[in-house]
Amino acid sequence: MRASASKKPPGTNTELKIKAAARVVFHKKGYAGTRTRDIATEANMNLALLNYYFKSKKHLFELVMLETVTTFFQTMGFVFNDESTSLEKKIELVAEKYIELIMKEPQLPLFMMSEIRNHGASILEKLPAANMILNSVFIKQFKEAADKGKISEPDPIHFLMNIMGLIVFPFISSPMIKKIGKLNDHQFDSLMLYRKKRIPVWVKAMFK
Repeated sequence: MRASASKKPPGTNTELKIKAAARVVFHKKGYAGTRTRDIATEANMNLALLNYYFKSKKHLFELVMLETVTTFFQTMGFVFNDESTSLEKKIELVAEKYIELIMKEPQLPLFMMSEIRNHGASILEKLPAANMILNSVFIKQFKEAADKGKISEPDPIHFLMNIMGLIVFPFISSPMIKKIGKLNDHQFDSLMLYRKKRIPVWVKAMFK
């Protein structure tokens, strides 16, 4: 009995280990550039064991993609639907939390942009992202401020694009920024931490 038990593949912990490894590899190489063997190597296990739990690369990718996009939008959702914070405070928190998230996973923005364009339509349909954002407390507060003439940009979509562009673009273009600014990785990270404080100031400049 001991011998047969030792041969039985482990359960949930192994699945989590595989998904964590897949997340790392997919974020770095994308769907097309990833082989299941790469994931097995990252997980430090043999390919047969990986295939025992996940029969196809496509299925594993869809799980990782769904979890990644969900995490990304949940970060916004928690901030956007907090009735106890002002519009101005929400802007500060969005900049803070997204910069912290991306600094932990710098491959995240480029992965999401490229893979959603190529493979993510069906995944986005599973998420209530649009309704979550458009019906949020943040949008309600924005519209109230715009109606009172307190904001110079009346379109909430433009407003959101301005915020997210200020946050995400530097990470997507980090190789170019490091080259132009002659920055090492540590200096770039310091620059992003500085932006965490400055982005709310720049965004609030759209307020009258």
